[in-house]
Parts: sequence; structure tokens; C-alpha cells
Amino acid sequence: GRAIAAAFEARGANLVVVGRTKQSLSAALGAESARRLFVTADLLDQAALDSAVNLARSRFGRIDVLCNIAGGFRMGSPVHETSDADWDFLMDINVRTGLHAVRAVVPQMIEAGGGRIVNVGAFAAQKGVAQMGAYVAAKSAVIRLTEAMAAELRDKNINVNCVLPTIIDTPENRAGMPKADPARWVAPADLANVIVFLASDEARAIHGAALPVTGLS
Repeated sequence: GRAIAAAFEARGANLVVVGRTKQSLSAALGAESARRLFVTADLLDQAALDSAVNLARSRFGRIDVLCNIAGGFRMGSPVHETSDADWDFLMDINVRTGLHAVRAVVPQMIEAGGGRIVNVGAFAAQKGVAQMGAYVAAKSAVIRLTEAMAAELRDKNINVNCVLPTIIDTPENRAGMPKADPARWVAPADLANVIVFLASDEARAIHGAALPVTGLS
């Protein structure tokens, strides 16, 4: 999130960043400014997302780009032993958060005459993987929904695409895999640059793409 916000801001974009608390957003991104609005909302609460979109439109007039970047990962159990709690967690954070966001944003994009939506899937979701069934199912749903929305919205001048990163070089992943070589992972800034490209006019002819971003791995 920090890398994506920085990449868009460097290109002169106004930002509306949604998080659970303003304190967490400030800790990650610094202070609010004339071009940077922090909005508190639970992404699983449709009414909260609707309110966030209204605040964004009141501040900046319209929403040109939506980036659905909330996501989570769990693995370790075979499908027949995966708990309902893990299924719910992975479907909620990887799929329902984005569904709530597009329900709130797409109608105003249609009204405004267009927009760009970029979702974050996962490279692993292109096929089934042992002990990762619930995760790859959730991220595969992101890919399929991206394709469906692209087909539905391209005539409305709305591009919908997704990125498929491998392991992202984050502090959490370094702590969880201390013996791995993070130089082979995807740098957050590199992933952010791909997302910015898909949100740009240069990508206006791209609809429903699931673009692998694999670093050096």
C-alpha cells in the first residue's frame, strides 16, 4: 500500500486511502494533505465503503482509479481439513473486500464516463497447489471476477485488470521466511509501477488481463 500510494502521488494523483484507523494510515504514509485524504472504513462493511466513496467524491469530484489491494494468505492444510474460519478469512479479505469496493465505485465511474480498476491476484492462483487450496481458490476468484467485470464494463470506458505477483518483499515475508533470498522476490515499488501502468492511458486497450509480476524468481 505504501509503495502504490507513493507511485501514484509521484505522478501527481490525488489519493484517497482507506484503512481501519487514521492512526495506522498516518503511521504508514505520514500526514494528510491537500492531495491526500485518509478515510476510515472496514472493507467488509458495504455501508462504510459507500460512505468512503461519497467522501472521496466530495473532496475530489470523481474517482478515476480504484486499486483493490487488501489481501491475506494462509496455507498448511489439505482441502478436506481446511476450517470454515480459514475459508471465510481468505474469501473475505481477498474477494469480498474488492466486491464491496466495486459496488461502491463502479456506478459513479459509469456516471463520470469511465475509469480504471486494478485488482491484486496471485501468481500461484493460476493452478491448484497442495496445502493452499483455499488461498488459490480465493485468488482465482479475483482473476475470474476481473475477467467478468472487464467484459461487462469495457463498453462503459472502464478498464478492469489484475496483477499476479509472486512473493512480495515485505518485512512480514522476510520474518516468515528468514532463509529465503528476498532479492528474488517482487519489490513493492516494482509491483506499484505495474499497477500504475494498468491505471494509465497507455493501458487503455488492455481489458481483463491477469499480468504476472514475478521479480527474479
